[in-house]
Amino acid sequence: MRTVDPQQPVVILGGFLITAEAYEPMAEWLKHKGICNALVVPMSRLDWLLTIWRFGWRRVLDRVDDIVKQVQHHSLSGKVTLIGHSSGGVMLRLYLSDEPFEGRIYAGSKRCDRLVTLGSPHQAVRATPLRAMVDRRFPGCHESDVDYVAIAGKLDLSSGNASAFSRRGAKASYQRAIDDEGCLGDGLVPVESALLTGARSLIQDDTAHGGLFGDIWYASTQRLEAWWDFVVGSESSQDKANS
Repeated sequence: MRTVDPQQPVVILGGFLITAEAYEPMAEWLKHKGICNALVVPMSRLDWLLTIWRFGWRRVLDRVDDIVKQVQHHSLSGKVTLIGHSSGGVMLRLYLSDEPFEGRIYAGSKRCDRLVTLGSPHQAVRATPLRAMVDRRFPGCHESDVDYVAIAGKLDLSSGNASAFSRRGAKASYQRAIDDEGCLGDGLVPVESALLTGARSLIQDDTAHGGLFGDIWYASTQRLEAWWDFVVGSESSQDKANS
């Protein structure tokens, strides 16, 4: 595992149609753990709807870039940790690259040395064009100086944690992602899609994709503490959970 300051600033980018308020408890929890700055990228539902187009992605990544540069000034290491939930994790892979996108070169890997993704659909048979572009142009752990950590969730659809929404829609979501409705996933994203090739990875049991999918999800304290301890304390680059 690369040496990364566990107390360096954190910038959180959420998932599609989820507003920033859902991640504020995570940011506060990280601050209590000693993180000097933990900020959530402000996103409205309209902001997310615009991401079906390239200019919408640029609007989001410009916002990420502004916040990263803001908190970098308070970083003793000079670096920042990125956390991306769902689509946010895929978009941050693009942010790390030094290749041009819509007239901008973000080169986020010069300022960020760790990316943690939570239930991000990294690989999918029927990915949206922009997500597919990211996986094609920046496969796996594309930036060699970045510690990539992928967290996936397994949700038992018959458990009390799974919402009615998950029970109705999970199999169709899994089918769209990897052509296997019987696979394991977090109610939206299959484990296979969320585990980025080459990244340090952790699979969390009884973990839903978001609040719509179950009461306990990646940002819930019951799961947050475990995956954060894995992020900052694991000595292995291999998957620590059984497939």
